[in-house]
Amino acid sequence: MSALTKLRSPVKPMVVEPRAILCSTGNRVKPSKTEIAAKKKKPQVAKSPAKSNFSASTDDSSSTTSSSERSSVKTAESKKLITPSKRNGSVTKHNSVAAAGDILPESPGPVKRCHWITPNSDSIYVKFHDEEWGVPVRDDKKLFELLVFSQALAEFSWPSILHKRDAFRKLFEDFDPLAISEFTEKRLMSLKVNGCLVLSEQKLRAIVDNAKSVLKVKQEFGSFSNYCWRFVNHKPLRNGYRYGRQVPVKSPKAEYISKDMMQRGFRCVGPTVIYSFLQVSGIVNDHLTTCFRYQECNAETETELDLHSIM
Repeated sequence: MSALTKLRSPVKPMVVEPRAILCSTGNRVKPSKTEIAAKKKKPQVAKSPAKSNFSASTDDSSSTTSSSERSSVKTAESKKLITPSKRNGSVTKHNSVAAAGDILPESPGPVKRCHWITPNSDSIYVKFHDEEWGVPVRDDKKLFELLVFSQALAEFSWPSILHKRDAFRKLFEDFDPLAISEFTEKRLMSLKVNGCLVLSEQKLRAIVDNAKSVLKVKQEFGSFSNYCWRFVNHKPLRNGYRYGRQVPVKSPKAEYISKDMMQRGFRCVGPTVIYSFLQVSGIVNDHLTTCFRYQECNAETETELDLHSIM
């Protein structure tokens, strides 16, 4: 057979396999309708409703764990409740169960005083604030003593003056203006405490001059008390300050009294000294309104005024 015949011989047809169709789930062949119908006819085996041993054991273990956790929490809470706590060196025990509606009584707070009294203040200073400062004084000797102490504040603090008060009274003849007015220069230079002058020479000479001025005032007004109290119509002034920063160191009234006293021969009686004198003698009530002594001093004043009106 020639080559041309071989080329013209019929070609056997090729068998073409079905091509896979690309579906949404991937490149897989879709099952035919016959196969789907056959699968539907197969009987389905019912699954047992009982849980497996593994799940049961898991539930048991979880329940055991939760119960143990609850018991441990209760134990921890009970231990926490009965554990004693230490506060300020004292041991207190908490009750495990608090009764419903029980209210612990409130402990009374500290007494409120003026701002210049602190927890670290000297006890003699606290007592002075609670019993003397701001209380109306009408005795001539006592008023003169407080005037001298107000002048001494330029050199000493109130606690220092109060600790030396007995020595002051002894050296100054219990602040009798008549006795002090007769002090000589030698007597003045002997007014010493622990080898030192109780006050500066200027203040000592001023005290003698002021004692002489007090005697002149007594002749004119009957008493030193009448002279001092007439500036406020014999009734204390109540400022009613709430905060310490509001309390002044001097006032127009103190400036007026200071000028009047200087004209009468008093020395070392500036407005600041006079305002301190007015405060300590109770001519002015400068206790803060939050201080427990504010209302007490007012009540004492009212009682005193009622007694004077009856007499």
